[in-house]
Amino acid sequence: MAASSPASHSQPRDLSIAKHFTKLKDPRRAHRRLHLLQDIIVIALCAVIAGAQDWQEIETFGRKRRQWLKRFLKLPNGIPSHDTFERVFDRINPRAFQACFREWVQAVQEALTIKHIAIDGKTLRGSGSATLGPLHLVSAWATAQRLSLGQVAVDAKSNEITAIPALLDLLDLHGAIVTIDAMGCQKAIARKIIDQGGDFILTVKENQEHLLADIQQSFMQACEIDFAGLEHDTYETRERGHGREEYRCYSVLHYTAGLRHADDWAGLTTIGMCYSQRTIHGVSSQELRYFIGSKKASAKVYGKALRSHWGIENSLHWQLDVTFDEDHNRVTKRNAAENLALLRRLTLSLLQAHPAKLSIAKKRFAAALDPDFLEEILRGDGILEKR
Repeated sequence: MAASSPASHSQPRDLSIAKHFTKLKDPRRAHRRLHLLQDIIVIALCAVIAGAQDWQEIETFGRKRRQWLKRFLKLPNGIPSHDTFERVFDRINPRAFQACFREWVQAVQEALTIKHIAIDGKTLRGSGSATLGPLHLVSAWATAQRLSLGQVAVDAKSNEITAIPALLDLLDLHGAIVTIDAMGCQKAIARKIIDQGGDFILTVKENQEHLLADIQQSFMQACEIDFAGLEHDTYETRERGHGREEYRCYSVLHYTAGLRHADDWAGLTTIGMCYSQRTIHGVSSQELRYFIGSKKASAKVYGKALRSHWGIENSLHWQLDVTFDEDHNRVTKRNAAENLALLRRLTLSLLQAHPAKLSIAKKRFAAALDPDFLEEILRGDGILEKR
């Protein structure tokens, strides 16, 4: 996904659901298949775009838009019940569903070069039950394209450290910078990113023994000699608006000799520091953050990547919480919750790709009111084709 080979542009790719989800195994017994699996998936996708939040609302959408849906789908036995939607999505293997999604993403992105991938976790707070805690997902986000690249559920007895490598396995990292917060600042994760052809920028806190202290000491010593003889760079930004003023100064030092066990970090070339000062209505606060990286690049490159990293919070997680109300979704069955979460991410990518100058919430509202607008969103990526 980070880059595509020249040969991949020799012919157009089929972006339809029929193409990329045809490999998905139907989890039902043959005699129970009253409704086609692809019909179920497409109805659910259309419903979520139009604002549906749960299985009952997905069924309601299908019934209210039945005549419109028959232009694209076979619907041999009409619209499935909400129980059917829930049962099928809970039985679909999330890994298989993810593989179909990933193949579709690769087709959509074949002509683009993804230069920055942000990885971060999010908890679906309403998905907990009496026996299981809330589902926690780690997602990959192409910041420039605002495209969800994949997700992996964190095992109930584990944490993001084990989920991140599994997510990286799903991605093509060649030529891309991968940014992860301090939880992902692990030697094995750095090694995997390098081995897969990418570069890393990892936020550093105190979860790695000596690393934070060594970086701080290296910068103190460099400042004492005014960086004489050291390869370094700085980059400053200022932002004003809405009663807020923010100043940031990124400093990078392409020097790692002062770090204990530096050789254990694959590809490590750079340590960095970000000083930020925020003033809101005359009240100021300051913060120092540290990071490490494998790319020997300017402070501006590092600064922009770190700043863009929070796009996963604003463009993905915030949208899922505020526009899709994901935190209050009460789907508790594990497979169903994970598959529905992936469907929301696919939906968000389609909505963000549509060129209309509307917010995501207004696009969903328009899609609910106007089937032609909904069809326009789906036809833009070739998902719907008339029968």
